[in-house]
Amino acid sequence: MYKLTNDIKIFSFSMMIIGFIGLAYGFYTAPHSIEEAKEIVASQHHGDYNTDHSNDSNHIKMDKLNDYSSDSDHSTENDEHSMSHDEHVYHQLSNRPWSALYVAAIFFFLISLGTLAFYAIQRASQAGWSPILFRVMEGITGYLLPGSIIVFVILVLCTMHLNHVFVWMDPEVVAHDKIIQAKSGYLDSKFFLARAVFYILGWNLYRFFSRKFSLAQDKSNDISNHTKNFKLSAGFLAFFIVTESMMSWDWIMSIDPHWFSTLFGWYVFASMFVSGITTIALITIYLKSKGYLEKVNNNHMHDLAKFMFGVSVFWAYLWFSQFMLIWYANIPEEVVYFVARIQDYSLPFWGMLVTNLIFPFLVLMNSDYKRVNWLIVMTGIVILFGHYLDFYNMIMPGTVGDQWFIGIPEIGGILFFMGLFIYVVFNTISKVSLEPSGDPLLKESEKFVY
Repeated sequence: MYKLTNDIKIFSFSMMIIGFIGLAYGFYTAPHSIEEAKEIVASQHHGDYNTDHSNDSNHIKMDKLNDYSSDSDHSTENDEHSMSHDEHVYHQLSNRPWSALYVAAIFFFLISLGTLAFYAIQRASQAGWSPILFRVMEGITGYLLPGSIIVFVILVLCTMHLNHVFVWMDPEVVAHDKIIQAKSGYLDSKFFLARAVFYILGWNLYRFFSRKFSLAQDKSNDISNHTKNFKLSAGFLAFFIVTESMMSWDWIMSIDPHWFSTLFGWYVFASMFVSGITTIALITIYLKSKGYLEKVNNNHMHDLAKFMFGVSVFWAYLWFSQFMLIWYANIPEEVVYFVARIQDYSLPFWGMLVTNLIFPFLVLMNSDYKRVNWLIVMTGIVILFGHYLDFYNMIMPGTVGDQWFIGIPEIGGILFFMGLFIYVVFNTISKVSLEPSGDPLLKESEKFVY
């Protein structure tokens, strides 16, 4: 059995403490009035303070709240527009710590959920190579419950109007926005939270019972629990396909309520899926370096690296398909999504493509490199960083607009949730034997040769 070391405890709690301080600093320094927001913008020397924000997908309607009659005084109209713009910038800056918290929370939660999907696929397909890694996968999915609770609490706080992360939750904006009004049957706060409860309950129930059957199989004289896990996993995958897509619409795409993509559910899935597989590989290599998982061989690592490579290419295919079709069609309400990201987020936008496609493609394309642990670790770290940028690009433009910066709140969010993730995962792994001794496919997995 693996024993949770003091080094892991100290490291994870240190990260959580430092991260919490960083997040607290972000909330403390966020503007609490329009005047404070104007001072912050002035201090940042943003030359584009008066830039047209009509393309900003989050508060796009804020500038349109001042449509006055034609006989209004022009100077009054300009004054009102200026006030609306100042309020718009104030909301963006006050959203920043909330957005930093949300991006980090959802990123680490989706790593766990992506791992759960990969685990269910292995169970449902009766894969012979992977059972020796089941305890690692179950350890990572141990974060699913605390991670989902944190995300849900953030969503509840959003519905309480403590921030402007989801603009469609603002009645004042909805009252002047016909597009959001047309979607009000779905974009309703109560229905939004009800769906979130439904998703979270379903995912966590599967994890609970699958883990239960997995541990029970170790003490069983037959394969009844293995069979139950097989049937449960097959059913869960059908549930997951639907709920994952809806989750991506609710929790991410609705941040930009004027924009939609039919590929978005698959796109988010690919990002969380490769992040989960990468995390499995990194933790497996770490445990093996400490003398555990002795029966894990280079062939297992080769297969994990193949998945990292293949899903990275799949993610790139989905990204390009979504980007190319929208850009080629050149429909304003669709193109605005990418215009905002290319113009205002050029560094994280193009950096995401390099880290998520070009780097893993060049490194992992070689079959021999997939068996070299240090190369897998290096590539894995780059992939995880790249997909954090991916979620950053999905969420931040719609919440903070061009007032973005990767600073103390963002780094604090990453450190806090990384520390919590590491502690929960390794604590879960330490609870039971790393070897699923009762799994009927374990011998095949131990002798796996590619």
